Amino acid sequence: MPVKTPHELPNELYFCTFTCCDWLPLFEMTQSYDSLYRWFTIAHENQYRTCAFTIMTNHVHFIMATPFNKANLNTLVSNSKRFMAYEIVARLEQSARSDVLQRLSDAVMPGDRKRGKQHQVFRPSFDGKLILNEAMLLRKIDYLHHNPVSGKWRLVDDFVMYPHSSAAFYELGIPCCFPITHYTNILYGENATI
Repeated sequence: MPVKTPHELPNELYFCTFTCCDWLPLFEMTQSYDSLYRWFTIAHENQYRTCAFTIMTNHVHFIMATPFNKANLNTLVSNSKRFMAYEIVARLEQSARSDVLQRLSDAVMPGDRKRGKQHQVFRPSFDGKLILNEAMLLRKIDYLHHNPVSGKWRLVDDFVMYPHSSAAFYELGIPCCFPITHYTNILYGENATI
């Protein structure tokens, strides 16, 4: 069982990652990128600010600022994963992917199965690292934006062209399909010049 690290500091930036079960490409397989965009929008409505993201085929990286008041990133991410899991399972059922559904069912831990859980869509918990300074923030933004073109991925030739990333927002000024906040506005206030 994973040990949960509380991420409850208000007015802080976190670099976060969560991953599909067994590294299966569930976001791509079910074309459920829209579920993540809806979640980022809901997070924004709850005073969380996404300042960078990349949705890969089987995991997502994002940098999120917590609200000035009470924050609980663990609850926010946990709830989102639960609702996204329902959506992914429904899409797998619609596309008759019984092979994948069986694999997700087999991954459910006995204790969770007793409580009624039917599918393990995501790996338990998530990674969240507090961003300590601007240099670290810029390294993390660079890392997540280049993830689609690094190592084995090669999802596009130019990282700016990857459609499920904030790279085009930063490099070309193209708006995202959900509210995104430039990191300078997080660090220096809403009137910061980009």
